Amino acid sequence: VDIATRTICAAVLRPVGTKAVDASLLLAKMLVPEPMRPGWADALRMSASRLPHQRLLAIDARMREAAARPVIVPDQVVIDHGKVFVSDTFTRACERLGISIQPARKDTPTDKAVVEATFSAIKTLFAQHVAGFKGANTQQRGRAVAAEWTLEELQDLLDEWLIVGWQHRPHDALRDPHAPRRVLTPNERYADLVAIAGYLPLTLTSTDYLELLPVKWRAINDYGIRIEHRTYDSPDLGSFRRQHSGLTSKRGLWEVHYDPYDLAQVFLRTPEGWITVPWTHRAMVSAPFADFTWRHARRLAAESGSDATEAEVARILHALLTRAEHGPDKTGRRVAARTRTATTAHRPPAAEIALAQEIPAPTAAPGQHTDVIPFGVFDADAEAERWL
Repeated sequence: VDIATRTICAAVLRPVGTKAVDASLLLAKMLVPEPMRPGWADALRMSASRLPHQRLLAIDARMREAAARPVIVPDQVVIDHGKVFVSDTFTRACERLGISIQPARKDTPTDKAVVEATFSAIKTLFAQHVAGFKGANTQQRGRAVAAEWTLEELQDLLDEWLIVGWQHRPHDALRDPHAPRRVLTPNERYADLVAIAGYLPLTLTSTDYLELLPVKWRAINDYGIRIEHRTYDSPDLGSFRRQHSGLTSKRGLWEVHYDPYDLAQVFLRTPEGWITVPWTHRAMVSAPFADFTWRHARRLAAESGSDATEAEVARILHALLTRAEHGPDKTGRRVAARTRTATTAHRPPAAEIALAQEIPAPTAAPGQHTDVIPFGVFDADAEAERWL
């Protein structure tokens, strides 16, 4: 969150606990214009907003198809003492981007009051309106709690809401200094400040993104590089096998960067440049996989009693990702549902005859006619209005 404009510079959803690489890549996402997505209204374009689009476009060509979210290069980041932010990965990312780090005081949430208030606003203005919202605690949770959106769909909804529901919404903390009663939006405040301070784009290259990834120090053996029971190998490693990296402080180990959300390859830094080293069993797996997916596949292999070799784990991982792609087996569910419906909806004829014999039909007295009084049709809307 940018303090000066209250802009939410970037937001990323993750399926499990946040990692240090998430915070690092969040910095990178802040420096890139938010692109327009298919299905977004033209009103969300930067050219249709209060942002100085033409001036920014003259400086940064990436703004041509950008959405109405400012690109802000932070000078300083205030962090708490969570392990994600004090990690070596996040610290190196800030150093790489020229961002200074200011730790907040322990047990002092007022040092990050703007962030805490923003989280509360997101919950109130966005999260509680999303189908499947489970509330802040179990008391606010309904009985029928089910996932309605995939993580990618939720991310797209959040990105769209940040533009139309936050950047264009007046913020009480943003006031016009010449007209204090006038409340500004984050985009309006950014337009005022960029006219004073200017805009300097910071373009990231592919090498910069690799620098933001976590690092492991490994030896390069004859079989390749070994990380978390996975083997990575490439013909490009030929001249580096069983060689000293030259870094005495690291005992001659080599610097290997990896993406915990895509472990199909790692990236080795050498004096000549970067080498992409693929996983030796990558051909057996049909989709990218994360570190928690790999750990789950190894656990399944151990529980099955089979030999948890790398090839066996790769086979189980492929089956797991295939099931996740195609979804659960709905045929069996439909058959079971039809069976239950047939059992309850169709009563055996013998039982119907016995029930008819147990309840005698009403008889009228001689010379009298039985009046049939029909029941009225139940109107749910009319009944609801009686209780309003």
